[in-house]
Amino acid sequence: MEEYYNARLEEITNHFGSIKGAYPHKFKVSHRLPEYNAEFGAKLTENDTTLDEFVSVAGRVNSVRASGAKMRFIDIQGDGEKLQVFSRLQDWEGENLEEYTKLHKLVHRGDIIGVIGKPTRTKKGQLSILPKKIVYLTTCFHMLPASHQKIEQQETRYRQRYLDLIVNPDARITFVKRAQIVSFFRRFMDSHGFLEVETPMMNMIPGGATARPFITHHNDLNRDLYMRVAPELYLKTLIMGGLDRVYEIGRVFRNEGIDLTHNPEFTLFEFYWAYADYNDLMDFTERMIVELIKTVNVKDGQPQMKLTYGGREIDFTPPYKRVKMIPTLEEKLGVKLPENLETEEAQKMLFELVKKHNVDCPPPHTVARLLDHLVGDFIEVDCVNPTFIIDHPKIMSPLAKWHRDEPERLTERFELFINTKEVCNAYTELNCHIVQRQMFEGQAGARAAGDLEAQHVDEEYIKAMSYGLPPTAGWGLGIDRITMLLTAQHQPNPDTPNIKEVILFPAMKPDDIAKADAGAKAMLEDKEEGAAAAKPPPKESNNQRKKREKAERAAREKAAAEKAAAEKAAGEGAPAEGEKKAE
Repeated sequence: MEEYYNARLEEITNHFGSIKGAYPHKFKVSHRLPEYNAEFGAKLTENDTTLDEFVSVAGRVNSVRASGAKMRFIDIQGDGEKLQVFSRLQDWEGENLEEYTKLHKLVHRGDIIGVIGKPTRTKKGQLSILPKKIVYLTTCFHMLPASHQKIEQQETRYRQRYLDLIVNPDARITFVKRAQIVSFFRRFMDSHGFLEVETPMMNMIPGGATARPFITHHNDLNRDLYMRVAPELYLKTLIMGGLDRVYEIGRVFRNEGIDLTHNPEFTLFEFYWAYADYNDLMDFTERMIVELIKTVNVKDGQPQMKLTYGGREIDFTPPYKRVKMIPTLEEKLGVKLPENLETEEAQKMLFELVKKHNVDCPPPHTVARLLDHLVGDFIEVDCVNPTFIIDHPKIMSPLAKWHRDEPERLTERFELFINTKEVCNAYTELNCHIVQRQMFEGQAGARAAGDLEAQHVDEEYIKAMSYGLPPTAGWGLGIDRITMLLTAQHQPNPDTPNIKEVILFPAMKPDDIAKADAGAKAMLEDKEEGAAAAKPPPKESNNQRKKREKAERAAREKAAAEKAAAEKAAGEGAPAEGEKKAE
């Protein structure tokens, strides 16, 4: 690699006189490659035809082929499309063979060039450009994989996303589709009268979601602040202020584990709708998801309501199933849960159920956490097609409004699950500041019990709510999760989706730490092997010692007898002095 780098540096310096000469400030492009292919692909319908007009394009060199000294074929790529540069000396400005040869000798795979020439279609029907001039724009100092190869190592692809995008076409498709998904949501919300807003990233109190926050420090204020875990509370204060329909699409930060479906920072889409409830939201969500699928999941111009993800077929055809949480959990477990879930007896019962069914639930074992893990193992696992799990207990939903039919036990909340994973979370918003304080204080008790994800008491929010929050419905969706669903066919391992595939720059250990961890692991293994080898043998008893000594003595006597017998046989068969052995 170093040799290639140095050879290219010497080559560029020799050609231009200085390294700066290889980096012009600008190249005017008349057509992006998709525009060129669309326009001139339609105009040049016959083979071996050329238009009498000059255009300019630019792109990264994908391959270079020579056909004699006066003809070159250069494939360039840009914006997800390719174009052949059909370079002939006879079309070259000035027809200077030396200049033509030097320039083409300089161009390597990975370099970026600008081309000025005429649109043409070759005798074989290949849409191309006939250059009168090629402008060298940027050097690639590294040897790229062959054009037919892809980079498959995840570490390389995630750490060097630019290289992934250069070499792997599917990577670009994934992130273009992600942008289309976000654009769809904005259009959909704008068309329904919602206003896009922005709220603070750093908060005095982390609120709006049950999650552990990141902490940062503000030097001027000389105090710690929390990176937001959700924009919810700020958005609801805007409803209080008279902005009846608001939404935000932005980054949130949760100091939690990294796995195939979680990244510490991710993109959250939330909206709040005055004078609506969770029933309105379920209908609205169903329409939105169906319209999204029809917009972005298209094959041969036709919307596809089914797709395969993680080895499963998912059908997005409405209507979506609605599953009540507590009755369904009772049916799955074969038990009747207590009416009051906020008692010590309820906690003990749920803990026994978790143990009985081998449900993995790390401490603290609060009622909310125990219920959440039981639901995960007994209800969520069946939610492959889009399914609403509805009517969560109050103890799991500190910001949701009490249920109209069971106000002391349940809330008007739902979560949408697709392929067993939560995609969105929504509820009729709690809008009584007195009850809200009680719910916050219950969360404070959970924090005192060790649940670091429980929410704080937010006095400013309670004060704002006391001015009056109208009946409101609120909703949140993870952009990364829905993008995983809709881009699975473009992933290297579609049967094992990974959230890092849909985030341009996912959270990774710094390279030096990752290497240090690998080295430390190897050193630990070596140390353990050395310790095992150096470990003294266990102390033997008198009986064990006597048996060992007897066995060793018998082995020595047997070896001596075998040696004597061999020497006797050799003496009897030895040749007389001066007689030659048979060969």
